[in-house]
Amino acid sequence: MTRPLAEAPRTPHDPDARWLARVMHLAFFLLLGASLVRFLLRHDWEDRSPWIIALTGALASLYLLGPVLGTRAAPRRIAWLCTVVTVWVVLVVLAPSFAWCAVPLFYTGLRTLPPRAALGLVTVLTAFVVFAQVQLSHGGWDPNLIVAPPAVAAIATAVFVHAERQAARQRALIEDLLRTRRELAATERREGTLAERQRLSMEIHDTLAQGLSSQQMLLQAADRTWDSDPATARRHVRTAESIAERNLAEARRFVHDLAPADLAGGGGLEEALRGLATRESAVFRVDGTAVPLPDRVQSALLRIAQGALANIREHAAARSAALTLTYLDDQVVLDVADDGSGFDPAAHRPQDGVRGHGLPAMRVRAQQLGGTLTVESTPGEGTVLSASIPLAPTTEAGP
Repeated sequence: MTRPLAEAPRTPHDPDARWLARVMHLAFFLLLGASLVRFLLRHDWEDRSPWIIALTGALASLYLLGPVLGTRAAPRRIAWLCTVVTVWVVLVVLAPSFAWCAVPLFYTGLRTLPPRAALGLVTVLTAFVVFAQVQLSHGGWDPNLIVAPPAVAAIATAVFVHAERQAARQRALIEDLLRTRRELAATERREGTLAERQRLSMEIHDTLAQGLSSQQMLLQAADRTWDSDPATARRHVRTAESIAERNLAEARRFVHDLAPADLAGGGGLEEALRGLATRESAVFRVDGTAVPLPDRVQSALLRIAQGALANIREHAAARSAALTLTYLDDQVVLDVADDGSGFDPAAHRPQDGVRGHGLPAMRVRAQQLGGTLTVESTPGEGTVLSASIPLAPTTEAGP
């Protein structure tokens, strides 16, 4: 169902509306001036002439007040419109040639009044135009004098109503687009927040949480050996202190969103992995010809290595572990192997306590760089974790 004209919000500041209003105002004054000139040229000076000149000036002055009163159907605007129409009706009765000033008045009435009142005004104005045309014909019968004014009024009203409804639909569409854009922006902000939370959770798990876990294990071991083997206990405490120092550096870099602490020294990924392997008593080797890696790739591979070695330390009960960084033609591969207890990857679920958050976080890191992470393991026979990152530029994939 088409919305009534009165329900369509009018925007006086719309450029098209201002342009149409200026055209109608200019047309009114042209028609009013032409009607006065026509009357003075075709009639000798008579008793009604001063009244017609005075009413013409009054009507022009009244019409100039219209833009000051706005376009809304306020009481003073309606009173102004009634006064303008009344003066025009008197002019038409005295001089029928002023009848065609009705067309701009159609527009003014349709902009100001509710639909039914506006249509009633158009009907009244049209009737006076017909009356004026009949008067100008001096009693001669011409069907066009009866049909033409209503036809012009109908066309003018239909065009105006159609334009207003089109404008209302466009405004509604613009409002829908703005609302959709706001909702999209809110969704993007929520997604960005969730992505940042996931990133921070992975960073904390792979660094701070693993470091705190190591400190706890070392301090527990120091407590057990404090009386029987003080030297070993003090060594455990010193190791826990060094881990706490690295965790502090990592925490500070989280605040500034910088690279992992092990990469901050400028030695690159190989040196960082070598230092990590030394701290975790693992073997490290490099295969292939080294090539420069983007910072994000270096950071991701280091985090994956940290998470994998933490899992080995906490869950695998392994006697040895090895890190291997391999440079291939189109990708770089990090392998982390251990000879520990192993597990069944097919039965592994992220919510399980064993290797709970580590593997999903490692997989997400690899996928975000267009890579893959695979795990090969058998209960009692150790585990091999392999992360492959393409060297060619790729579109960043989602988790």
